[in-house]
Amino acid sequence: MVKSDNRQPRAFIIGYPIGHSRSPLIHRYWLEQAGLEGHYDPIQIAPADLASFVDTLKNGSSGLVGGNVTIPHKEAIADLVDEVDETARQIGAANTLWLEDGRLKATNTDSHGFAANLDEKAPGWDNGETAVVFGAGGASRAVIHALLARGFTSVCIANRTEARARALVDTFGPGASAHGIDQLSELISGADLFVNTTSLGMVGTEVPAIDFTVMKAGALVTDIVYIPLETPILQMAKRQGLATVDGLGMLLHQAAPGFEKWFGISPQVTPELRQLVIADMEAHS
Repeated sequence: MVKSDNRQPRAFIIGYPIGHSRSPLIHRYWLEQAGLEGHYDPIQIAPADLASFVDTLKNGSSGLVGGNVTIPHKEAIADLVDEVDETARQIGAANTLWLEDGRLKATNTDSHGFAANLDEKAPGWDNGETAVVFGAGGASRAVIHALLARGFTSVCIANRTEARARALVDTFGPGASAHGIDQLSELISGADLFVNTTSLGMVGTEVPAIDFTVMKAGALVTDIVYIPLETPILQMAKRQGLATVDGLGMLLHQAAPGFEKWFGISPQVTPELRQLVIADMEAHS
């Protein structure tokens, strides 16, 4: 928790560009629900200006207690703060900053958000042993971190460029394995969980046909993409009789730890908040 003499603590989200972010909608909803007189505002920071912005955070001249970091700053920010926790270090990126005892600290809450979404929508999801992660981009790192932390003994990473998947194995160790997408069908057979971390289907890109029926009985398919809410991969799995969870909850749950650090209250991810964000998505589609 961040304690401040300021009766109206100010938090932020930085990115470049920043207009796409729904974080202000989420945090302002929680501020209103809690009756707090805090602020959460988007700030557009170009990469060339990131270091000087961080300096104003550290010396207190900005008046900000902390905030979120989105693209393209999530990796670069880790080299600029005073302290990066183990979660952010393993994931290789940070998305949440806060001032504590005069030091600017950083973590990554995407791993928490991924797991908390499945905890809410599919309790018991982490009783499985084998997970298939489709994609080896930056977003997959938080997912792999969460899966290993929750006890999955085999996390199979399938990617078009197998070398990128192998790089993740080097980071996360023997619990993870690297594969080309030509092995996808073989990997899915008997798996407990399938996670799409690619952008396939997000902007009308072609999605390969996947036979999810070979997964273990009671298996789950989830997608961290949430626009559209029901992605082509989720539609495909649902048609085949698989349980599915969309990615919107990951966005909502990853926001909660930061809010608690900046404003001192643990917020709730409610159906009302979910509908508020969905309505905003629909209004801007």
